[in-house]
Amino acid sequence: QVQLVESGGGLVQPGGSLRLSCVASGLTFSLYAMGWFRQGPGKEREFVATIDPTHNLTYYTNSVKGRFTISRDNAKNTVYLQMNSLKPEDTAIYYCGANYRYMSRTEGEYDYWGQGTQVIVSS
Repeated sequence: QVQLVESGGGLVQPGGSLRLSCVASGLTFSLYAMGWFRQGPGKEREFVATIDPTHNLTYYTNSVKGRFTISRDNAKNTVYLQMNSLKPEDTAIYYCGANYRYMSRTEGEYDYWGQGTQVIVSS
């Protein structure tokens, strides 16, 4: 059974940092591109970042470029999202997803999802 488990969310002041983690089990992690999406209050789930299975190619939505960094450790079956210079508009539930073989910005193309971790950016 495939499981993705996110952690690392919490309350942070504007300008602060958080690192989210997503640990995968039940799949061959190195065959899956991984992505982070988020859903803010009253909003649709939106793409944040993705990383390819092994070459560490990455892609970000414009609003987080230069502030967020996605990375992965295939030996630990873990994908990370380092979030710096956080803004109140980054407040959301953050989800990681696994996509067999290719990077995607499209939610429907992901095969598996975690339950999410809450990030609140507020003073």
